[in-house]
Amino acid sequence: MPLADDRRALVVGDASGKVVAAALMIASVQSSLRTAALFTGNDLPTLLKIVNLQAYTSSLADRYATVFYGVFDGATHTVRYVNAGHTPPIVLRRNGSIENARDGRRTCWYVPDSTYEEGAVQLDPGDVVLTYTDEVIKAANQSGAKWGVQRLLKATAARARLGTENAEHLVRSIFNSMDDFSRGCQTDDATLDSSFAGALIPST
Repeated sequence: MPLADDRRALVVGDASGKVVAAALMIASVQSSLRTAALFTGNDLPTLLKIVNLQAYTSSLADRYATVFYGVFDGATHTVRYVNAGHTPPIVLRRNGSIENARDGRRTCWYVPDSTYEEGAVQLDPGDVVLTYTDEVIKAANQSGAKWGVQRLLKATAARARLGTENAEHLVRSIFNSMDDFSRGCQTDDATLDSSFAGALIPST
């Protein structure tokens, strides 16, 4: 989602339940995020607090969602983010090291007065930010074994040729690895997004 001052927002969410009910909740959250972003400026914790309150008052008691909301600043090459109970993104560095963006994690939609904390990560050309829903790592094979974070990391590192790969190709490759592992036993939807810092930050 493009923002002012050479910034871009990235949102990944996951709702409890399935099909129509879950889709409606995510649609409501998405709409609230877009509206709140117009009024909260750079205050990401306040943005999530407003969206959480809206979701809490408009959803059923047994429904909830998780949301990761990040803002990439093209001037400072940083991603500022608030994580409301979502799986922490993975940062694959150009040198092959891997980090988890764990700062600011809080549970969302359970209580109306939830508060959130902001985290930040500095990016360099060739770094990869990978965001996903937990169904990706919960994919199971015929024996009931889960694909897990380590297999996700392995599939990511094996495919990302740092600065030369296309983000779409990386996502497709990771899903192919997950499908090869589960062999058709996947029972829930899964979302995966890859953002190459090289596509946003000019090399020097």
